Amino acid sequence: MSDVLFLAHRVPFPPDRGDKIRSFHVLQHLAARHRVHLVTFADETGDVDPPAAFTDLLRSCTVIPRAKSQKRAAIESLLTGRPVSLAAFADPRIAAAIGRVRAAHPIAATYVFSGQMAQYLDDGRAVMDFVDMDSAKFAGLAKDQRGPMRWMLRREARLLGRFERMVAARVSVSLFVSDAEAALFRRSGGQGRILTVENGIDTVAYDPAAIVPIRAPHPLIVFTGQMDYRPNIDAVRWFADEILPLVRAKHPEALFAIVGRAPTAAVLALGERDGVIVTGAVPDTRGWLAAATVCVAPLKLARGIQNKVLEAMAMARPVVATTAAAEGIDHDGTIRVAADATGFANAVSTVIDQPDDAAMLGRAARARVQARYGWAARLAPLDSLIGGQA
Repeated sequence: MSDVLFLAHRVPFPPDRGDKIRSFHVLQHLAARHRVHLVTFADETGDVDPPAAFTDLLRSCTVIPRAKSQKRAAIESLLTGRPVSLAAFADPRIAAAIGRVRAAHPIAATYVFSGQMAQYLDDGRAVMDFVDMDSAKFAGLAKDQRGPMRWMLRREARLLGRFERMVAARVSVSLFVSDAEAALFRRSGGQGRILTVENGIDTVAYDPAAIVPIRAPHPLIVFTGQMDYRPNIDAVRWFADEILPLVRAKHPEALFAIVGRAPTAAVLALGERDGVIVTGAVPDTRGWLAAATVCVAPLKLARGIQNKVLEAMAMARPVVATTAAAEGIDHDGTIRVAADATGFANAVSTVIDQPDDAAMLGRAARARVQARYGWAARLAPLDSLIGGQA
């Protein structure tokens, strides 16, 4: 059993949002095989002191509150010529904590979760988990902007892409969450050993037989996600503006529930419309998934594997997703994929109109994730990567 340093841009607990779900399961997998030392940031005061249920997995745990504002990070970025993403997570306290861990323990390998933390790499063995190609995300966001914001996003994409390629050439292996992301990185000029390690799903926790649905009118269309995240905001606005009216023309009683923490003002405003519910944070999204007539993922910009889709599939719900949201998932036809608003609305309406077929589709989706997306199988490649075997 060796010592592994795990660097993460936010505390991997609780596993209640996309990046934290992956980082928690990776860390849990590694901790069963190595002595893991975690150094990470806390986004909120409640994250500074994680519970024993989490810290007991670790040999040591250092959590540093992240207090730097986005404005300050942007100014530092412009002054130094670095990406904002790196400036936002540049903190001498983190560097000092990493130095103490390396001085006190014989670190055999470093696992870096997300590109923001790659600035703390040393010359030892390292596994770089990019998850998604963040530079491509910023390039995509820039397309819908004008003026200074478009310039800033295009600058971020360019500088971050250069940094990603530099890191990949330096580390032992670079990981991406899907073959599509890995291929995109290679096409962008990424070098070195590049592998895919997909996300999984806990089909015991996400089991419709074990969850009591919330009480809600039907038909109920459910979207889940972090609602201050730009791609999620754009997704629900598009659905509410262009897709839901088409669905409600056939099914006037249909309701669209936006389920997730930290809704922005733009998202909250959608809740004032007829047929739209904005829940904010809920104790457990599984109750909403269990109650859904159909779950939707109308993302125009999506990177890697969408956990929201895997969760809905595991809960045996029929899913309708955009091409972008479905791209990284090997669903074998067990979800419906639509390319535009009309196709999306028609797919949702068909699910509502044909409950027996919808139930069959949901059962097939759950069977698919059970067979294809168990965490143990998805993370098995890490054993040889951390152990240093070929």
